[in-house]
Amino acid sequence: MEGQPEIVTKALGYAEQGWELALGWLTSPAAWSQFALLVVAFLAALVTTRKLLPILTSLLTPPAGQTHIIARVRRFVLIFVPLLLPLLAYLFTGIGEGIVRSLFDSGAVIAFGKRVFLFLAARILVRDIVKDGFLRLMGRYILIPVAALYALGLMDDAVAYLNTLNVSLGNITLSVMAIIRGVIAGGVLFWLGRWSNDQSTTYLKAQQELRPATRELAIKAAEITIFGVAFILLMSIMGINLSALAVLGGAIGVGLGFGLQKIASNFISGVILLIEGQATVGDYVELDGGEAGTIVKMTARAAILETFDGRWIVVPNEDFITTRVVNYSDAGSANRYEAEFSVSYDTDINTVPAIIETAVAKLDFVLTDPEKPDCELRGFGDSGIDFALEFWVNGIDDGRHKYTSQVLFAIWNALKENDIVIPYPHRVIDVRNITNVE
Repeated sequence: MEGQPEIVTKALGYAEQGWELALGWLTSPAAWSQFALLVVAFLAALVTTRKLLPILTSLLTPPAGQTHIIARVRRFVLIFVPLLLPLLAYLFTGIGEGIVRSLFDSGAVIAFGKRVFLFLAARILVRDIVKDGFLRLMGRYILIPVAALYALGLMDDAVAYLNTLNVSLGNITLSVMAIIRGVIAGGVLFWLGRWSNDQSTTYLKAQQELRPATRELAIKAAEITIFGVAFILLMSIMGINLSALAVLGGAIGVGLGFGLQKIASNFISGVILLIEGQATVGDYVELDGGEAGTIVKMTARAAILETFDGRWIVVPNEDFITTRVVNYSDAGSANRYEAEFSVSYDTDINTVPAIIETAVAKLDFVLTDPEKPDCELRGFGDSGIDFALEFWVNGIDDGRHKYTSQVLFAIWNALKENDIVIPYPHRVIDVRNITNVE
């Protein structure tokens, strides 16, 4: 044993203690009775599980198609049914433990059995129940090893050893146990934060009585609050005094003042946009630089515009504050457009407005409120008489819906049906006799 590393020496010491404990159990009548009780408890749990499993499955399975809160709770509880066997075995073993301790004044074997049943429950939880990839990863590499140490009775020794190992980060000194505890707590807290944020986002988006800008602001506020609370709880769990982060906060402030000022500016601009509601998700906007599209998402840094051809343009929030932005309308509101056309000079122009207005009014997407289609005389061109039809539609003629194109088709067909000629460019050339002067 001499000359071996400390960890090898300790491992051999634990192995020797385990061997002596096993020999003591094998030669003890009390240990054999506890083994027998463990077997009886497991068999009783097995029989009870087979009896209860169909009943519980029937009670917890809601009718197909139900989506209310009670149905969702029943489906959630149903996924934990596989834990019934190890938990019943743990329960029956706990009942027998009191009897054994009163008879033999010892219960080491049965206490070990209880811990083994908990280990089996943890293994079933990770293997068969947890579906989220992150939680399954944490269960596989954290929960199961911890449950194994607890089952073997080595948890206290492992915790004590890890508490003696320290890691220094500047003025902050943390034990390895505190770091592990922080990793576990951080993973759980931020997973819960992500889940809570998804639930709050879904709930707030369903509140249609709120303005889109108000909904987006509430979603961002909820996200910042949830993850802010998670961060504070994590610092508390790791035992880090928040005042120790004052220097780091000062450094971040200096960084915001210099290198990160654009990020800070975009973040503040995003908050202003959400509060004032000048542009929000669903609006069709055109920026001073020529970018145009429907706002499909607003983040803390930028807004994402989707063009009519399906491309996404990322526009910094600051551009909405510092440059000229044309906001055509909120999603689904009425907008006015024009369709220009010309007729021949041989046409009786007094009949044209009624013909065109009647034809365009038959289109199902053309509105009569706030105004019916209106055909106006615009001027006398070089080749023909110029008209323009003003019409209102719900939505944006952004190339995807092509309202103007359908209106022009209707105008063309109406003119053809009434034998009205659409002129094409032409010129009259007057050639005169020119006498050559010598």
